[in-house]
Amino acid sequence: MAATSSWRPAFSPNKDLSLSSPSWRLSLPSRVLLPGRQKPKTFIVLASMMDAKPTVLVAEKLGDAGLELLKSFANVDCSYNLSPEELCTKISLCDALIVRSGTKVTREVFESSAGRLKVVGRAGVGIDNVDLSAATEHGCLVVNAPTANTIAAAEHAIALLAAMARNIAQADASVKAGKWQRNKYVGVSLVGKTLAVMGFGKVGSEVARRAKGLGMHVIAHDPYAPADRARAVGVELVSFADALSAADFISLHMPLTPATSKMFNDDAFSKMKKGVRIVNVARGGVIDEEALLRALDSGIVDQAALDVFTEEPPPKDSVLVQHEKATVTPHLGASTTEAQEGVAVEIAEAVVGALKGELAATAVNAPMVPAEVLSELSPFVALAEKLSRLAVQLVAGGSGVKSVKVTYASARSPDDLDTRVLRAMITKGLIEPISNVFVNLVNADFTAKQRGLRLTEERVVLDGSPENPLESIQVQIANVESKFGSAICDSGEITVEGRVKDGKPHLTKVGSFSVDVSLEGSLILCRQVDQPGMIGKVGSILGDENVNVNFMSVGRIAPRKHAVMTIGVDEEPSKDTLKKIGEIPAIEEFVFLKL
Repeated sequence: MAATSSWRPAFSPNKDLSLSSPSWRLSLPSRVLLPGRQKPKTFIVLASMMDAKPTVLVAEKLGDAGLELLKSFANVDCSYNLSPEELCTKISLCDALIVRSGTKVTREVFESSAGRLKVVGRAGVGIDNVDLSAATEHGCLVVNAPTANTIAAAEHAIALLAAMARNIAQADASVKAGKWQRNKYVGVSLVGKTLAVMGFGKVGSEVARRAKGLGMHVIAHDPYAPADRARAVGVELVSFADALSAADFISLHMPLTPATSKMFNDDAFSKMKKGVRIVNVARGGVIDEEALLRALDSGIVDQAALDVFTEEPPPKDSVLVQHEKATVTPHLGASTTEAQEGVAVEIAEAVVGALKGELAATAVNAPMVPAEVLSELSPFVALAEKLSRLAVQLVAGGSGVKSVKVTYASARSPDDLDTRVLRAMITKGLIEPISNVFVNLVNADFTAKQRGLRLTEERVVLDGSPENPLESIQVQIANVESKFGSAICDSGEITVEGRVKDGKPHLTKVGSFSVDVSLEGSLILCRQVDQPGMIGKVGSILGDENVNVNFMSVGRIAPRKHAVMTIGVDEEPSKDTLKKIGEIPAIEEFVFLKL
């Protein structure tokens, strides 16, 4: 069995034996999330805490409370009504961009940012005006504000529902025109009618609650909604066809995606109950407006209440807008004083949090990792990146890294261990040291696929208490040569393994050799003949060159046989210093690794 010994110097060969660790002892957000090539980096965004304030471009009007929050942390540029060309010109000077629904954040915007843009905040729910694929490819986080305007949008849908049922808008215009047409504007009651809520997310479920309070029978269609959430509200989930055929009223609350674009077309209208009434406070594009006109004219749809349109604002001569059976509003779903301020604060908090290196709970193009999971895994995040960063530096020049296996040892069941953040950080550590690509949680999987990197994950279930999420992480790179032969394990892969001790990442295995060294600063790995005096010889060379040793560990197969000495150093040794170490007769091979 391999034996391991660890040595912390009691004095330094250079007579300055300070064991003071580096001045930065970083937790997950700061350690992992600071940018820059030669210093710790971020996997979500990010502006260095040591550099100047980040710059946030606010391209559409935002509530004062949100602006004040932004200004307390960043330089804020409020530039409204920018043309696409002006936005592309400005964006290269900005770390974050905040928009509402009117600004298109296209691929050209991300390309024009030249990598500086790290977060786009959408002040609202829908993100169809942001090119998510381009954002992901460029490692840019996209966050939205999904909760602040939920109630406002739901209330507006109910307001339109009631106004439509009672002909409020038409009767108002009639009275103001000097007419008194009580018989013409007889309405219908809501109580006892069936409302089909199409899209049972945050807004849809709030509309359902309010409609039930009005005495309506509510059904819903949403292929992604959990049945238990619908049951909790007292709503039955049904198929799309069943919702269309059963509804007296239909309220739309789905996002605009390729799958939902013009979902309500001639075919859909033909399946509806004659005289149905439709409310849309979602996205105009989900309705084929020409088909809706035909349905209104034929009587299939008795009335439509529309807050959104395919083109906003719609043309002044729009037949649909002017139609007598249409009640229209200018995209007012989120337009309450309370909602506007709430959205402003919510998106400002999300953007500032991202710029500080925090994983936003409202991220829409990154894996949704609960805050409690992220907090628990935080020390293992640093371990994952450092192990993979170390492993890839052991690969001999010219060997392409294509196959990597990561093994997690844990007493927890596989279903109780979320490794998405760890996988992203392993990808980051593998790719960044050998390329100019910046990898973060947003683009890790895309970047790995683009570079032909196949990363597989395995779990070793251990006996014992599952109090800690992980016991160890092992990274293996297959089918490559190593510049340090001792890093090749018996099965032929470069192998490094580590664990967290006292909240800090430690290297515990190199190849088949057990070691124990803190993964701080940089490392020197030496394979040597196990004999007395080796620690002193190497320590003296480093001390003479004013290189401070912070940790040293020796792992051996058996006494007086081969051993691997792992030395943690705070400074990078010169080439001459490394050459002197290599010239020690008992040292058979060595390598210097930057962390």
